[in-house]
Amino acid sequence: MDTRTFFLIALAMVGFLGYQAWQEDYAQPKPVEPVESSLIADPLADESVPAALPASAAVPVDGAPTDSVTGEPISAPQGDAREVTLQSDLLRLQLSEAGGSVRKAELLAYPVSLEDETPVMLLRDGGERLFQAHSGLIPAGGGAAPDHNARFQFDAAASQLQGDGEVRAVFTWQDESGLQVRKTYSIAPGSYEVKLDYAINNSGASERGLAPYYLMYRLPLPSPSGFISNPERYSFAGAAVYSQEEGFEKLPFDDYLEDPFKRSITGGWSAMLQHYFVAAWIPPAATPVVYETGVLGATSSQPRYLIRGVAQAVQVPAGGQTELSARLFVGPKLQDRLPEVAPGLELTVDYGFFTFFSKPLFWVLSLLHDLTSNWGLAIIGLTLLVKLAFFKLSEAQYRSMARMRKVQPRLEALKERFGDDRQKLAMAQMELFKKEKINPMGGCLPILVQIPVFIALYWVILESVELRQAPFFGWIQDLSIKDPYFVLPVINALAMFATQRLSPTPGMDPIQRRVLQSLPIVFGVMFAFFPAGLVLYWTTNGVLSLAQQWFIMKRVDGGKK
Repeated sequence: MDTRTFFLIALAMVGFLGYQAWQEDYAQPKPVEPVESSLIADPLADESVPAALPASAAVPVDGAPTDSVTGEPISAPQGDAREVTLQSDLLRLQLSEAGGSVRKAELLAYPVSLEDETPVMLLRDGGERLFQAHSGLIPAGGGAAPDHNARFQFDAAASQLQGDGEVRAVFTWQDESGLQVRKTYSIAPGSYEVKLDYAINNSGASERGLAPYYLMYRLPLPSPSGFISNPERYSFAGAAVYSQEEGFEKLPFDDYLEDPFKRSITGGWSAMLQHYFVAAWIPPAATPVVYETGVLGATSSQPRYLIRGVAQAVQVPAGGQTELSARLFVGPKLQDRLPEVAPGLELTVDYGFFTFFSKPLFWVLSLLHDLTSNWGLAIIGLTLLVKLAFFKLSEAQYRSMARMRKVQPRLEALKERFGDDRQKLAMAQMELFKKEKINPMGGCLPILVQIPVFIALYWVILESVELRQAPFFGWIQDLSIKDPYFVLPVINALAMFATQRLSPTPGMDPIQRRVLQSLPIVFGVMFAFFPAGLVLYWTTNGVLSLAQQWFIMKRVDGGKK
């Protein structure tokens, strides 16, 4: 790898990191003024609404609970509502009789950090990371229906809150007209899917229309500390929808007021994304659902961003029964499992512009991990494969550099001979290069290949939850964060210094030469804050390139082709 490689990669990295910093500083959600609840009270008043759902149907907002029998607003939260804990091997949910709702969701296999073994809490009902996922029923016609603020009763006899098999929690609701709703949450072993079932019994004298809705809202994530060392800083946090027609669509929070999303989708889903984790409501595939985004009542400094879907209403005849269901995925973005949950859900692993390169890189990394059971060894193996794939290109580059170093005394003589006549000097140099079969631009293609691979791997390590807290050996116990003792950045800097000593710089301006000589230090400092997995790749690549360059130059210096 010659000095031009260092220069171009440094330039690319500066531009890349500058873009990321701009995104962080200027592309975050803008503070908004509080909005009226009319956004919620009449969300579907247009022709896109399924015919069975009246436009006046209201999706309730959190913080405005109603009495489960009378439907009258109550002024205070239902503080006496019972809370129960539903726990499987992977999920722990805190459920409440207030709405029969999920208040908290913990991912038991994912500690907050290596130092803090507390499970990651993805859903929570308060604090600066408030994030809620609710579901309920709204009336399509007259009468009441149990929304996520209604008062349910926990049915302990029908529930199995923990155990080795499927766990479930059952809540019941009934109004004076005879409408009975049984709401059941169940989780299978080894799964991050929460199945939600409604069993509806209409023992009243008239038909009842009910429409299920699926609601998620959250505060914007607090701005993470650190420029390069905190990967959460660069990961997309916002909502998304998926449809068979339009595919995967990200919905940034700062578009919610000026360009709100609204569309009827059949066979899709809605989600809230953040670094490594996702929560998604997945309705039945055949059910039309109208999705809409909005900003809910909060101060200008703490808006709540919402995405909701209202499904096609069902009619329950007098004396009749019906069942409804949906799934709530709450978990990590595991790329081998998401496609099994719902079509397109794997797209929540967002590699951005470099998805074309990142997807196959992760696929190869996964295969290597299956062989080695160590993500660090998989990264080293990937580096070897990349070097082998472009071995001939690199070999041609290093041979050209070796010949360049052999003719360097002759280049210096030409410089003295022609002095300040740059035109004649350039013509003489090109004649010499042609005679000695030297291509001065021979290193450009390997450089162009390395830059996208490097940035694509950066996104793989940044976004892949599989590498979160993944150990290598010794002092590196988490490849997704920086090297704690900066060993890899130092080794990389030393490899760069050695590479520079092997690389000829004929006719280079002294100032440019000093700039290039400083790059190992610049890269060493910069890589001190990069994820250790990425630095491991680049260090391995640098050491292999140095060995290849030294071997080829030695052969050329010895008169061998």
